[in-house]
Amino acid sequence: MNKFKRTFGFIFSHPLGRKHPIKSLFRFALWQVQCILYPSRLLIKKFLPPVKYYARKGLTGITGNIYIGLHEFEDMLFMLHFLIAKDNFIDIGANVGSYTLLASGISGAKSIAIEPVQATFELLNKNILLNNLQDRVVLYNAGAGSIPGTLAFTSDQDTTNHVLTPQEEQKNNITYVPILVIDSLFIADATTLIKIDVEGYETEVLKGMSVTLRNPALKAIIIELNGSGERYGFTDMLIHELFIANSFKSYTYDPFKRLLTEREGYGIANTIYCRDLGFVNNRIKNAKAIRLMGETI
Repeated sequence: MNKFKRTFGFIFSHPLGRKHPIKSLFRFALWQVQCILYPSRLLIKKFLPPVKYYARKGLTGITGNIYIGLHEFEDMLFMLHFLIAKDNFIDIGANVGSYTLLASGISGAKSIAIEPVQATFELLNKNILLNNLQDRVVLYNAGAGSIPGTLAFTSDQDTTNHVLTPQEEQKNNITYVPILVIDSLFIADATTLIKIDVEGYETEVLKGMSVTLRNPALKAIIIELNGSGERYGFTDMLIHELFIANSFKSYTYDPFKRLLTEREGYGIANTIYCRDLGFVNNRIKNAKAIRLMGETI
């Protein structure tokens, strides 16, 4: 029952869920029926045309898109309004590929998607193959960090899988996952947008992308800052200050108005950081409209 309450709370707090509650609830109900009929089968679901994805019961990193079109509404639409085909995008903590599918399948950008958990990576790869995006997406079954080596990850916590601390129980984890240093990637010096969702390990990731962070080609970062870095002794405020020191500012985004509004501090979940605001605004103001659940955005 608590699971359904959380899902309904998510739907009715979502901008499109509030505007189209009947449609959203119908989508939710249909998905529940499909999960009962096919509890372990991968089902193909429509994303934004022509992109599709595989979904299965329990895959919360992708199934939220079923109910309301775009799970992380403001952030995903910022990316869709901002990216163009000549851009490079890095998806750090890609999960099964929601952002990568949109970046390369809709915007046409070239992407690097990094996902450490083997089972999740395999589904990410299936999603790329399903959409014939192999020529636009490079996949890494790895983590990201500050120096080359290996990391141990949990593997049974879905979207909250994370790097293990020495204090955590060493079971159900990935023992040897290679670490990628973002500055070493071949497109890092020309990357326009980076998304970082690494469940508290952001500080180590950023230590490995100091050159990328200073490069003026990088205009925007979408990052999850939810306090989970405390398990490693990291603080979100220091990350925020690092971005400020590199001429980024934090913003909220209204996709309907295509309006970035500067905010104080950072959000409690994803935060959008931008620099060269004139460049970014020009992109989002001139982007093609997105059709989603009967809305033109």
